[in-house]
Amino acid sequence: MDIIHAFSPDNIRFIFEGFYMTLKVALISIILSFVVGCIVGTIRYTKLPVISPILGVLVELLRNLPLLLIIFFARFALPDIGIKLGVVNSAIVALTLFEGAMIAEIVRSGLSSVDKGQIEAARSSGLSYMQTLWHIVLPQGLRRMVPPLVSQFISLLKDTSLAVVISLGELMHHAKIVIGQSYSYTIPILLLVAILYFAVNYVLSLATRRLETKLV
Repeated sequence: MDIIHAFSPDNIRFIFEGFYMTLKVALISIILSFVVGCIVGTIRYTKLPVISPILGVLVELLRNLPLLLIIFFARFALPDIGIKLGVVNSAIVALTLFEGAMIAEIVRSGLSSVDKGQIEAARSSGLSYMQTLWHIVLPQGLRRMVPPLVSQFISLLKDTSLAVVISLGELMHHAKIVIGQSYSYTIPILLLVAILYFAVNYVLSLATRRLETKLV
């Protein structure tokens, strides 16, 4: 185990370049998947004719496919139908589709968990369906969605490592290159990678606990 050479300035800089890419791809994917998931989940909850069943099929399809397969599809299959994406965009599209389907189910379940009696009371008091959804259902549903949503975001951050198969220059990809210089770098570099992943995910967990406390 060669800690000194493993943590040379060049290697550390290279590792943090990969870490930056991991955070960049994760952040963009989190924002996009959250937007997609909220829209799709809300539409499924409202049970719109035709649209809701179609989205339900797509959500179940994506949720039950391996993320690795979706990444390969985005990178190598889409160009065959005229959609050419770079490595970074392929990873973002794949993660957004997969995680968006997961979040859509979280949103739908969160909205469905609101007591029907409250909805009926709101409607009987004169609120429209959309007003009831906005003022009664969403605020309560969001409180219940926070823990599973953050867990999904944490999973998304870790899932970026799967994009190494399409040579995305993220954290694990750069770690593999550094380790390839010498096997004596394996333990120090993997420990550094573990610490970086843990630090970000732990901060997200702490933020969730604070948010839950405020929402209670």
